[in-house]
Amino acid sequence: MQARDQEFVMNSIRSYLQARPQSADTAEGIQHFWIRWPGDALPLSVISDILEHMRNAGELESVNVGGRTIWRAAC
Repeated sequence: MQARDQEFVMNSIRSYLQARPQSADTAEGIQHFWIRWPGDALPLSVISDILEHMRNAGELESVNVGGRTIWRAAC
């Protein structure tokens, strides 16, 4: 993964949450609905790594709901 791809995804997530601060979704939902891809979407494994990075940076938090990990803005 290139640094510009990671920045694109992180900025897309930040923009989405800025416009919809109460949003929460799975990694699959974020990949599909939160990011407007200019071409092919990055693999889900890459999105998951970016979400983990953003959680470690204090930007996101995750909760387990019904066996699924849901991501949202950190409180």
